[in-house]
Amino acid sequence: MHEHFEHKADIGIRGTGNTLNQAFEKCAIALTQIIADTNTIQPKKSHIIELTGTDNGALLVSFLNELLFIKDKKKMFYSKFRVKLGKETIVDEKGNVKEMVTLKATCFGEKINRNKHALRTDPKAATYSELFAGEKNGTFIAQCVVDV
Repeated sequence: MHEHFEHKADIGIRGTGNTLNQAFEKCAIALTQIIADTNTIQPKKSHIIELTGTDNGALLVSFLNELLFIKDKKKMFYSKFRVKLGKETIVDEKGNVKEMVTLKATCFGEKINRNKHALRTDPKAATYSELFAGEKNGTFIAQCVVDV
């Protein structure tokens, strides 16, 4: 399930699922729904996004902002997402060992067509406001506020 939630000046987005992967996928759909009706976006082309972050929340914000960047740079909309989250241990230049979280998302969509896709709002960025990416009461949730 994906949904929008009320926020004073911007738009809150939330995705829920049986796994955190599903919650991220639904949150990406909620982001796209702000911009256009995802039912009009055909999954004709795929694009892979790979990111690393310090925690799941930071990774969610990076993922959503990458989708906005691709929309602006490559003029692509996505309506279907396959997300796989993981963990990676890295050693920095000082020899410190760090646990990082990883995301590999396959995004399916098509080029923006203003005649086909009824455009709505053009968000500026996903933010850390009301950020949550984890489990509550047996449901996985990915949410944040989007600056519009």
